[in-house]
Amino acid sequence: MSRPLVLIPARMSATRLPGKPLAEIGGLPMIVQVLHRAREADLGPVVVATDSQDVAEAVRAAGGTAQMTAAHHPSGSDRIHEAVTRLDPDGRHDLIVNVQGDLPLIAPRAIRAVLEVMDPLEVALGTLVAPITREEERTAASVVKMVGTEHAPGRFRCLYFTRATAPWGEGPLWHHIGLYAWRREALSRFVGLPPSPLEQREKLEQLRALEDGMRVDAAVVDDIPLGVDTPEDLARARALWEARA
Repeated sequence: MSRPLVLIPARMSATRLPGKPLAEIGGLPMIVQVLHRAREADLGPVVVATDSQDVAEAVRAAGGTAQMTAAHHPSGSDRIHEAVTRLDPDGRHDLIVNVQGDLPLIAPRAIRAVLEVMDPLEVALGTLVAPITREEERTAASVVKMVGTEHAPGRFRCLYFTRATAPWGEGPLWHHIGLYAWRREALSRFVGLPPSPLEQREKLEQLRALEDGMRVDAAVVDDIPLGVDTPEDLARARALWEARA
């Protein structure tokens, strides 16, 4: 029996949208909206890992749990590793689900889907993909593509991630969604590795896992959740929220 722990990394010093965890969407801070979506997924305990007292206070005011972490972490993976080490030193939780703190509109069913790929035990890291339907996204470097082999309906073994248009030729392209399920030991191994050559070249952290030989599988979901990275993304997220409301 697996015992998942859901962690949401959040930092206030985002370059393109400073203070974004506390940006208001639907009358609540964005980090609280993400907290609600993660709770609705009903996978296990949900904790926000942050270096900001303001974020921690907003989470606790909403009835959530926050774990303070160091400010120097280069990535969300490093932040959640510190958090889980502090929260669960005895290793009771064997699966760690990393839900990005800038996905306020993500569907709870998408969060649940990431655990579907964690069987067999050889899978070190699970993630999500969705089909690319907009022509401009096929060539956009900002859209990360997954190249993989479908070994069961709606499930891929990932071979590569790239900002280029790949694979070449006729057929679907797959948009990678940066939500992860880690085996506990794989996460510890990952954060102990130096950045890998392809990771540095593509600016894609998940390539470090592939270059180290870890098995990465992906589940297909219906749509691509809006990640909020810029003021324009924030305006769009607010508009989408109002439309849904």
